[in-house]
Amino acid sequence: MHCPSVADRRQRGSVTAEFALALPAVVLLLVFCLALLSGGTAQLRASDAARAGARAAAIGASPGEVRAVARQLAGDRARVGVEVGEYVVVHVSVPLPALGRWGAFEARGEATALPEP
Repeated sequence: MHCPSVADRRQRGSVTAEFALALPAVVLLLVFCLALLSGGTAQLRASDAARAGARAAAIGASPGEVRAVARQLAGDRARVGVEVGEYVVVHVSVPLPALGRWGAFEARGEATALPEP
């Protein structure tokens, strides 16, 4: 039978201490990755909503209908702008959760369509 020596016990303690020091860094990295993923998802939602709104405008939907289509895809908190001229331009902004001291961010999407005659 092998008795653990003092050096073995000291080694176990240092591994625990190193793990305790590394754990916050791993958690911070995980939070950063999740925030990045959330931002990417919001960006895709904003772009898709703008494209859907532009398609609706291209087939003759009113600006109110275009906003409703875009808001349905982007969410209730989204801001939707529609510029009507020779082309219809749809702007969608989706707010992202505030990241503490770094302030609030938003994902933006824009699409342009030529209305059918």
